Amino acid sequence: MSETICALATAQGGAINVIRVSGEKAIETVSRIFIPKGGEPLEQRRSHTVIFGDLCTNGREVLDEVLVTVMRAPRSYTGEESVEISCHASSYITQQILLSLLDMGVRQAEPGEFTMRAFLNGKMDLSRAEAVADLVASTSRAAHRLAINQLKGGFSHELRNLRDKLLKLTSLMELELDFSEEDVAFADRAELMQLCEEVGEVISRLAGSFSVGNAVKNGVPVAIVGETNTGKSTLLNALLREDRAIVSDICGTTRDTVEGLMTLSGVSFRFIDTAGVRETHDVVERMGIERTLEQLAKSSIALWLIDPTADMEQIEEIARKLLPICKGKKLAVLVNKCDVVDPITLSKAMEWGMKMVGKHGEGVEWEERDLWAISARQGTNMDRLEEFLVRSSAMPAIAAGDVVVTNVRHYEALVRALENIKEVKTGLASGLSGDLVSEHLRSAIRNLSEIVGEVTSDEILGNIFANFCIGK
Repeated sequence: MSETICALATAQGGAINVIRVSGEKAIETVSRIFIPKGGEPLEQRRSHTVIFGDLCTNGREVLDEVLVTVMRAPRSYTGEESVEISCHASSYITQQILLSLLDMGVRQAEPGEFTMRAFLNGKMDLSRAEAVADLVASTSRAAHRLAINQLKGGFSHELRNLRDKLLKLTSLMELELDFSEEDVAFADRAELMQLCEEVGEVISRLAGSFSVGNAVKNGVPVAIVGETNTGKSTLLNALLREDRAIVSDICGTTRDTVEGLMTLSGVSFRFIDTAGVRETHDVVERMGIERTLEQLAKSSIALWLIDPTADMEQIEEIARKLLPICKGKKLAVLVNKCDVVDPITLSKAMEWGMKMVGKHGEGVEWEERDLWAISARQGTNMDRLEEFLVRSSAMPAIAAGDVVVTNVRHYEALVRALENIKEVKTGLASGLSGDLVSEHLRSAIRNLSEIVGEVTSDEILGNIFANFCIGK
């Protein structure tokens, strides 16, 4: 925190690059290589002013004409003295500016270090800091809206309300401990139980929103499964409209999962092409099949591809392995290769596929309309598949101000806090002593505080900000 840091804050490919400098000596250091074209020196400029001038290196040699923005503490993103240098996007110019700063004792910023300093300087809480990374990474309108809502503090506001209610509970319980010898009860147990019910419902709602939030942020997981050589990789490429997976007539080409992301009707889907399921003695292929079953278990939607030319017993063997794992998932049964198979063979395969779902698909979310013939190679009936995906995602509309949990760290902390609240309710119902009930309340407060960073550790901060890009 005592060092001045710098980094390129813009991506390659534009006409302008922005170099960010932050720290106690940021303005002083940049003033040594910047000559304003008129007016006062940089160190005498007011905060939030933009100055045009020459940036020089090697003594007085002009490197570029630049704009320098001055932001004085605490009115900056990091809360520190900050400067942003807007230069032409020449890699040589950018490199020379950064080298000049490093030569003057400025340090290259670590990933996410500007945002981490903003958090440490009290400019934002930890959940809002994490929203910055989500905002940069957003690929759909829904993901962008969730990140903006969190960045504006909607989630933090919910957590503050919860913590205030829990602190009220704790203060009443601990006040009784101070007067334990007088046997005084400051807290009405019925009111405490009612308050715990209210807090528990809010925490449960927030934790329950994670399935939606995670799908919005990372894409609804869709597993493409089936026997070897049914056209799974061809289907992935057709959905993504690019050659992401290797396609071959040789069985067992795909031995590991291949993923791709696309957006349909504002919903992001994460497609997972998996290894074909069959009996094999190949160790590597067998590992790929195990990963297929793991990815299927984690997915929300399953696309089961059937080769109509395959033996019916073979199809049933695959169904026996795959369909039980699809319990509770949306399932589409796709009979592929309709462009090269005669109608009678195709019809028999579709009937057999329907029979297999009825026989081995107990608990699978499936309707008869979710079985049809396709050609992944020719694109036949792909529009029907896209309609199925959007319908099956069942993503609710996300409005401005909606609070939805998207971060697994937040979700885990909420689950722990909910368990603490359940322990408090159990303690109140059984007449547990106030000090023990109070301990569970403090644990709930601590878990909620971890989300916004009021209670944290260097390890947690390191893990969070290591996933940021450099310059943010």
